Amino acid sequence: MDPLMDSPRVRSDSMGSSTSQGSRSKVLLRQRLSQLLTCIEDMSSDDEASEEVSRTLDEAFQLCGGYVPTDAFRLHMVTWNVGTAEPPEDVTSLLQLDAQPPTDLYVIGLQEVNATPVRFISDMISEDSWSHVFMDTLAPRGFVKVTSVRMQGLLLLVFAKHIHLPYIRNIQTTYTRTGIFGYWGNKGGISVRFSFYGHMVCFLNCHLAAHMNYALQRVDEFEYILDTQDFDFYDTPNVLDHKVVFWFGDLNFRITDHGLHFLRSSIESGRLHLLWSKDQLIMMKKQEPFLQEFQEGPLNFKPTYKFDRNSDTYDTSGKKRKPAWTDRILWRIKPKSLPSEEDDDENASTSTDDKEEEFPILVTQDKYTCDMSYGVSDHKPVIATFNLELRKIFDTPLVHVSPLGVWSADQDALLTYTVQEDFMSSTWDWIALYKVGFKSATDYESFVWVRENDWPEINEVIEISVDKDKIPVLGGQYVLGYYSTNMQSIIGLSDSFQILESRRAVMEGLVPEDINGLNK
Repeated sequence: MDPLMDSPRVRSDSMGSSTSQGSRSKVLLRQRLSQLLTCIEDMSSDDEASEEVSRTLDEAFQLCGGYVPTDAFRLHMVTWNVGTAEPPEDVTSLLQLDAQPPTDLYVIGLQEVNATPVRFISDMISEDSWSHVFMDTLAPRGFVKVTSVRMQGLLLLVFAKHIHLPYIRNIQTTYTRTGIFGYWGNKGGISVRFSFYGHMVCFLNCHLAAHMNYALQRVDEFEYILDTQDFDFYDTPNVLDHKVVFWFGDLNFRITDHGLHFLRSSIESGRLHLLWSKDQLIMMKKQEPFLQEFQEGPLNFKPTYKFDRNSDTYDTSGKKRKPAWTDRILWRIKPKSLPSEEDDDENASTSTDDKEEEFPILVTQDKYTCDMSYGVSDHKPVIATFNLELRKIFDTPLVHVSPLGVWSADQDALLTYTVQEDFMSSTWDWIALYKVGFKSATDYESFVWVRENDWPEINEVIEISVDKDKIPVLGGQYVLGYYSTNMQSIIGLSDSFQILESRRAVMEGLVPEDINGLNK
């Protein structure tokens, strides 16, 4: 038997069989559609049934078109060299709190936060004044501080809408000093990485070397930061291993060649494009391949340095610094890696890429501007907003936690938690009671440790008793949150529930200022 003669025959049989099956399927589908049309004609004004039919048809159309449903998230970023100043009382303009669509994540990078020895030690004991003003502003709107990292004057804050907390996992921070040959942290980079619905993202806040003549040193410092920062995750051990990297801060790149008069006249006349070709970062991107992977929106806002404080006037001091776009926000999507000839296991080398292709992330910058209304520093803050469009790799909390029965400070209460997916739990994990509008994972009213000694089974319902002394006397709206020590995040959050005011509070007429400790 000649295989060359048989191959087409086999293929023809296979295609014929497939075509025959396809024809039968189409006939059945037409019959079902005919039945559906009859059903629609006979359908009463049942809104629920109509919505269900519409939803089913939408899913069918998406399936036919190869459409993969995605979710969109709004990211609001700020970078600001605050010049050791105290924060303004009102930061609502900076955060654009009423923006549409609503913001999901805030990432705020500051440079030159006051770091005198006494102040720095004080800030280590309690939150610094800048963190306080952002938490106080965002918490009433349902945002929680996910994490923060500080290195002397560099500060990086991440806030998320509380509904996203269980899906922000594997948080880790690190820092790199570049000041005084790498021994001093007045310059350098601090970063936060985490998994957002399964997508690995990294935020890197830098303050690089100053002055006009140090453009090459700034690039070298950035490269050094990328080389030295590492994380305890096998799939993303370095900054550039993350699916998306945001690089921002006071990068200190200047505008070369042009004189002060030309710079100021171009700015005042709105001809900013005349300055772009001499911007050092734009120039260095043309020379350095690794910088070319980073994207940046057009510089259609005024240079943000250097201003007389509490004014919109560029530097009038004796130094008369030239205006420059020192404060920048860039981003990088991880490029597809080429197959490696040295990799013996072809499947292993492509598995990560396959997953990234199956779960891509699209980053679109919606806004890139500065806010001229703030004058506490000689820099103006820079704002960028992004639309992150992604398909969730997971959308189920690792732990489900909920209160059981009625809660009040008159009696011990019960809560339950259930591990819904396997994860590296710890006996140092805890479940906290948070007042609605809490500011951070440590802003709890009280907490209990999870069950000790043995590991829970998947879907096992575990019951924990909460002593009545740990329950607020005045009651109110609260949530329970399961905090994972290994993941450094809240991985389970209950719905809000009402704690009843205790009989003691009613009888004694207690008000918050009459109660000591944790509102008790």
